[in-house]
Amino acid sequence: MAGSRKGLKIVAAVTGILLIVILVVLVVLVVLFVTILKPKEPSIFTKPVTLESFELVVTPVVRLNVSIGILITVKNPNYGGFKYENSTAHISYRGNVVAEAPIEKDTIPARATHNITSSVSILADKLVTDTHFLGDVILVGVLNFTSEATLHGKVSLLKVFEMKATSYSECNISITIKTQSADSVCKSRVELKK
Repeated sequence: MAGSRKGLKIVAAVTGILLIVILVVLVVLVVLFVTILKPKEPSIFTKPVTLESFELVVTPVVRLNVSIGILITVKNPNYGGFKYENSTAHISYRGNVVAEAPIEKDTIPARATHNITSSVSILADKLVTDTHFLGDVILVGVLNFTSEATLHGKVSLLKVFEMKATSYSECNISITIKTQSADSVCKSRVELKK
């Protein structure tokens, strides 16, 4: 009987120590997740748009060929990667979509900077048929566009924790006809969802 009591005391002591160790490990993991590993919003920088080609012929028939390059830089401060799905960037002129550029799915590694590039050719037929087009070209000398891109994906942390994330980017692009140059002002934001 004395031996079985001693055995029970040893089992109880080992179980108690094991529970304390598990509790300490859980507390450490929670503290790490809340402080260091807590998902943060990536920083998104849209670089000024580059005008890759521009050709405008007014007579005998209005013809336009415009190609612009877009570069988005994403800085991921997280200890987990951001994997996004295929998407499309849309370029609009006065509210009407005049170009689309595919953005292929990819992964932005943990604590890394990643460039997303795209080249867009503007559909001249949609642009030239707009009633404001000739006035913008001849009177103002500037064509104003809006570029929008949305990336849907997941932030993965240590391949254990996952959060849905959506990145939004919008640019106002002005192409000056006389100098054949492009200026852009962009803003971006990211939404993290559990």
